[in-house]
Amino acid sequence: MMMPAFRIGHGYDVHKLTENRRLILGGTEIPHTHGLLGHSDADVLAHAVMDAMLGALALGDIGQHFPDTDERYAGADSMELLRHVSIIIAEQHYDVVNLDATILAQAPKLAPFIPQMRERLSEAIGCDIGCVSVKATTEEHLGFTGRKEGIAAHCVVLLARRADRFGHSAPEAVLL
Repeated sequence: MMMPAFRIGHGYDVHKLTENRRLILGGTEIPHTHGLLGHSDADVLAHAVMDAMLGALALGDIGQHFPDTDERYAGADSMELLRHVSIIIAEQHYDVVNLDATILAQAPKLAPFIPQMRERLSEAIGCDIGCVSVKATTEEHLGFTGRKEGIAAHCVVLLARRADRFGHSAPEAVLL
């Protein structure tokens, strides 16, 4: 069975805010009074991106690939994990066409850090920065993110099948 030319995946992650942890989002350290609690560096943005990429190809989630019961991943740099997921995707003969991610956080203000997050994500994935969109929003003091108890992130990714060894590329999308 031939794999489809295009695959779409969605990823979501959430971590609790806590004292005495660094806040890392999209591989970028953000100055803040609290950081995210997790087995790795708890980078919710990178985790949502990885889950979207893996989900697009029905390859499970980051919990299956990097379980929090495995001490090898204690304190892991999520950008390194993202590089590993990018290799898995490439081995399946797919490339990231684009990704669109949203961080949900009441605080801190993230706009000044978004360009660096986009750069770090694009480097780890091996795609052009123009293929990476990162946005941040508050939830108007509603829910756990609005109460500053945690931070969440969503990501949608589009993957395209890479050209085969004979140079045949994925078929162009046809508009009806």
